[in-house]
Amino acid sequence: MTLEGKKIAILLAPRGTEEPEFVEPKHAVEAAGASVVVVGVEAREVETVNNDLDPGSSFTIDMAIEEVSASDFDGLIIPGGSVGADTLRGNEKIVSFVHDFFAQQKPVGVICHGPWILVEADVVKGRTLTSYPTVSTDIRNAGGTWLNQEVVTDKGLVSSRTPDDLLAFCAKIIEEFAEGRHPAQARSA
Repeated sequence: MTLEGKKIAILLAPRGTEEPEFVEPKHAVEAAGASVVVVGVEAREVETVNNDLDPGSSFTIDMAIEEVSASDFDGLIIPGGSVGADTLRGNEKIVSFVHDFFAQQKPVGVICHGPWILVEADVVKGRTLTSYPTVSTDIRNAGGTWLNQEVVTDKGLVSSRTPDDLLAFCAKIIEEFAEGRHPAQARSA
C-alpha cells in the first residue's frame, strides 16, 4: 500500500513523548511514501523518553503549531507518553488542531496516552478506541467505548495501547491514511 503524495503530521511534545511511539509510526508512513512533518508547540529540538522515565533521543520539531493547519495534511499521528500527552492536551492550539482533523474527516492514529488529547478535543463521544489501560476511564467518561485490544479502528480513527502494539498500529494507520477521508470521522467533531 502506498502513501505517495500524502502529507502526514505527527505531534511531538516539548518533553515526554514516548520515543518508539514517535519513531516507528513516522518511519512506517515515510517508508510507505508519505512526507511527514513533525509538529509541536514550537520549532526546536526536544528530548523523548523511553518507558516514560528513561531519557530518549533528541528530535527536531519541523513546524510550530502556529504555522500549520489541519487542512495542510492528509492525516495525523499522535504518539503517547504520559508527560508528552498531558503537556500537549494543555495547549489550546494543539487541541484545536487535533479537533480539526475530525471535523475535516481526515484519518488519525493515536497510541498509549495520546487519547487524552482526543478527550480534550471533545472527539471521543460515540467512538470506540483503545489506549494505555489507565486512560480507559477518561475515554469512558468522555462518552467513548474502550476495548483492550492491540489495535482498534473506528472509521478513520486508529488506536493502540503500548509500544508492544506498534507493528499492528503502523500497518493500520498506513491503511487508513491510504483510504483518505472518512465521512464518519466528523460525527464526533
